[in-house]
Amino acid sequence: MTQDEFRALLDRIQQTRCETATLELKAAAAGCPQRLYDTLSAFSNQDDGGCIVFGVDEAHGFAETGVYDAQDLQKKVQEQCLQMEPVVRPLLTVLARDGRTFVAAEIPGLDAADRPCHYKGRGRLHGSYVRCGDSDQPMTEYEVYSYEAFRKKYQDELRTVPGVTTADLDRKSLDTWLQKLKRDKPHLAQLPDAQICRLMGLEKDGEAALWAVLLFSPYPQAWFPQLAIIATALPGTAAADGARFLDNQRIEGPLPEMLETALQFCWRNLKKRSVIDARTGKRDDVLEYPPETIREALINALVHRDYSIHTEGMPVQLQLYPDRLEICSPGGLYGRLGIDQLGHCQPDTRNPKIATAMELLGYAENRYSGIPLMRRQMHERHLPAPDFSSHGGMFRVILREQETYAPGSREFRVQEEVHGAETLAAFCSVPRSREEIAAFLGIASVPYALRRYVRPLVAQGVLRMTVPDRPRSRQQRYVRDEP
Repeated sequence: MTQDEFRALLDRIQQTRCETATLELKAAAAGCPQRLYDTLSAFSNQDDGGCIVFGVDEAHGFAETGVYDAQDLQKKVQEQCLQMEPVVRPLLTVLARDGRTFVAAEIPGLDAADRPCHYKGRGRLHGSYVRCGDSDQPMTEYEVYSYEAFRKKYQDELRTVPGVTTADLDRKSLDTWLQKLKRDKPHLAQLPDAQICRLMGLEKDGEAALWAVLLFSPYPQAWFPQLAIIATALPGTAAADGARFLDNQRIEGPLPEMLETALQFCWRNLKKRSVIDARTGKRDDVLEYPPETIREALINALVHRDYSIHTEGMPVQLQLYPDRLEICSPGGLYGRLGIDQLGHCQPDTRNPKIATAMELLGYAENRYSGIPLMRRQMHERHLPAPDFSSHGGMFRVILREQETYAPGSREFRVQEEVHGAETLAAFCSVPRSREEIAAFLGIASVPYALRRYVRPLVAQGVLRMTVPDRPRSRQQRYVRDEP
């Protein structure tokens, strides 16, 4: 960083008076801190890296104490960086301010293939750290494994299931897959089915691969009880609110069946609203979230979750709250892709066999178009964009309702009036009776509908009466007044 950027950083520290996920403060007035390994590891293991500022004493009100000796401090920091694997290459900056000297060490984030960065003296498993808020936390065994799995290209979906053979798979489902696989592949179609299964990694040494069991076994949970979906509908906006749940279902079976059953659970529990086509007057029930968006989120959870031995006991969680839908799947974001790049760049695929088979069977496109579709559909419905997060070895997607104002507030009334005016004007593109308008608005009282919605729009010139000289006529209709 430049000298001006360093000064601005010190000023921000005095304003905020706190450390952050990318900022660590060290006093260093009496010497170089002896153990920087945890922070060096944690900053190196996140995309944004981080910065260690020496010369600010957090324990004494963030006092700017300066460092004891900038030259010696830099040397000792470099020595500790050399004890990391991979070696950390900090960018060091020295600043003189108000008679004191400060040092900043910018730690770059490593590529995902080089993580986890760890202290050599403790080894990869015990010397790897991750930044949580303003503190450094030891990585879990699973987090360490996740990086190693990507670096070494482990394919957990290909591991065989002891004691399970192709004879234990559903023959009809398997034949359907084989027929679709051989379509437009004349060389492959000439081979015996048993050879095709070996070539495609469906079985090895007589035992079926995990991905084949998940897709073609009548009941994969016989071997993996927790590779399921736990679906719950909750009454409050937090899991602890009120009763435990409104609906609860353990969803099992092969992946395609789990997908369809989970969708049925959502259709059964999600709120619906009636929408009337402004041109035809036809009423239709619409789910609060776009169905294809929910489908894509569930497909991603089943296809891209981690199927390693570390997550065999962790089901996918589907939770419906009054204000949101959450889907949480084991296995954080895979590979080099960051959350902000989702839907914009081609991602690494954790389970290519499962992804390809689901595409072949018609359940997924496998064209990296799912997340853009989710965003587009939520936008078209005037709903917040899907919220994606990856933390602690879990990937979570949240679909939220449109933000609303508290009923009864002035803001709520204004929003209600604007929405009502726009939709009613569109509905009245053809002449409508009082009763039709009340039904469209979902209001039982026709006089109230007239007083609350129709007459104000007539006064504003938005609607006009077809029989203006007889306002109470039974033949009276209301139509949008075209400019």
